[in-house]
Amino acid sequence: MSKNNTVFIGENKSFWDRNRRSGGYLLRKRSAQIAVSVIRALLLFGMCFMIIQPLLTRFSISLMQEQDLYDSTVVLLPRHVTTENYKIVADLTDLPRSMFNTLWVSLLISVCQIVSTTLVAYGFARYEFPLKKFWFGCVVALIIIPPQTIQSALYMNFANFDILRVFTLFGVNAEGMTFGQRLMSVIDGTGTGLLTLLTGKAINLRANVSAYVIMSLTCMGLKNGLYIYMMRQYFRGIPTSLEEAAYVDGCGTLHTFVRIMLPDALPTIASCFLFSFVWQWTDIFYTRLFLPATSFSIYSNQMSTMVSRMARYFSKDATNAVVVPNGRQQQLIAIAVLICAIPLVILYLFTQKTFTQSLAMSGSKE
Repeated sequence: MSKNNTVFIGENKSFWDRNRRSGGYLLRKRSAQIAVSVIRALLLFGMCFMIIQPLLTRFSISLMQEQDLYDSTVVLLPRHVTTENYKIVADLTDLPRSMFNTLWVSLLISVCQIVSTTLVAYGFARYEFPLKKFWFGCVVALIIIPPQTIQSALYMNFANFDILRVFTLFGVNAEGMTFGQRLMSVIDGTGTGLLTLLTGKAINLRANVSAYVIMSLTCMGLKNGLYIYMMRQYFRGIPTSLEEAAYVDGCGTLHTFVRIMLPDALPTIASCFLFSFVWQWTDIFYTRLFLPATSFSIYSNQMSTMVSRMARYFSKDATNAVVVPNGRQQQLIAIAVLICAIPLVILYLFTQKTFTQSLAMSGSKE
């Protein structure tokens, strides 16, 4: 048994007496502990302040009347408190309808993305198939290449949606076209497809959420490459002995995946779901492409275009627009951003344990 130095120098004596007997060791140790605690507290306070300060500033600005915005003596606390600004932002962003639409669309798309990417990630982690490295390279390309590069192709394909656009290669609606032009029609989405062959016309999917669901279920949605990569790395870290034991007990491939692999991967799946939900909640690119504001009220779309509607909103005459001062515009935008962030903050407060657990999970599970 090791000797207790604290007892040896006098456990019941005063700190300074014990420090003298230890040759100053206790004082140095206590000073180092206090210094580390102070530095850690300052770092945590600084990080928390960087996160919370913008929210507090926007909340303070949201309660100010317009005259307070141009008063140099008003820094943080408003002199004239009002809640009218929230009503104005609600009218400009079509609340609560836009928020409700954003909620159910974000949930639907996130669930579709997690279902598809989890299956694909498990396949990459556990099975061998032709051109596996090539297809995983395409997954990495989804992470690197911005989706704006295929914006025109997505627009054309879903504005004139069809299936199997290969019939042009066989001469259907290909009068006067060379073989190269026929092949290009299949690539750029202008060729004749199955629906056009049967019904005479394609389908426009841009004005509803079905196009976005198709993108998500085929792993081509927002950040899907990142989710596949994260879950593939997790599944690769699970020992194959767990699956082998399940196969010996009579479980099939799907049964093993659902009953053995998925429960163990829930923290990682939850993290990917949170990432998907948060990014979808604030997304503008895909929502503008598939859910235009003229046919579907999404909060991010309404928020991004609210400045263009301010002039008409504040005009007493509907035929004449007024010039809204820049300070007033920035105040209303700040309120809209605050309203957008509040649900995400609440979501994180309820899910931080699962999120932190997924980040901390590492090592072998043998």
